[in-house]
Amino acid sequence: MQIYLDTANINEIREAASWGILSGVTTNPSLMAKEKGADFRTTIQEITELVDGPISAETVSPDAEGMVREGHEYAQWHSNVIIKVPSTTEGLKAVYRLAKEGIRTNVTLCFNANQALFAARAGAFIISPFIGRVDDTGVDGMDLIREIAAIYRNDTAIKTMVLAASIRHPRHIIYSALAGADIATCPFKVLQQSMKHPLTDIGIEKFTADWQSRQ
Repeated sequence: MQIYLDTANINEIREAASWGILSGVTTNPSLMAKEKGADFRTTIQEITELVDGPISAETVSPDAEGMVREGHEYAQWHSNVIIKVPSTTEGLKAVYRLAKEGIRTNVTLCFNANQALFAARAGAFIISPFIGRVDDTGVDGMDLIREIAAIYRNDTAIKTMVLAASIRHPRHIIYSALAGADIATCPFKVLQQSMKHPLTDIGIEKFTADWQSRQ
């Protein structure tokens, strides 16, 4: 399973990229809004210089015409830019039109398997089920990942990748991999937490103390 970083913060991306684990980056309007004063195009282009993989840039138009227009613009910024559109009928129209032009899309805000199936049929490159937000409704978000992964496996014509989004904690990463997700996109703090374990810290302290005792 590939690991993406879910952020528009250049410093976080630069640090995570230095670990050698990133295959891509996802951004959205809310993440961009957190970076006060940052220019959208400049930010996306800076990210492409740090990570050699799919970089999702989200459209904001409510209709297919606007999504396609924005998609054409974003696609010119870099060959790695993926056009993010919502799981709506207008989004499907945009995916279908962009796919015919060879422009890859990430269909976001997916909350049921029908949305995922239709997005794949329309030609989506990535589908993004939001497992954390599904959990918030009292339903196991991992069941959604399992359903989508099984549906895609049963149809060999589907090449759409399953991206587990709305990752809330390190176990979500492991559960996503076990459920059949192709990608997990994570906030930087979750990546940091994933590399922390008290026994690792204790072991380092013990090894260091024992080494120093030799002096």
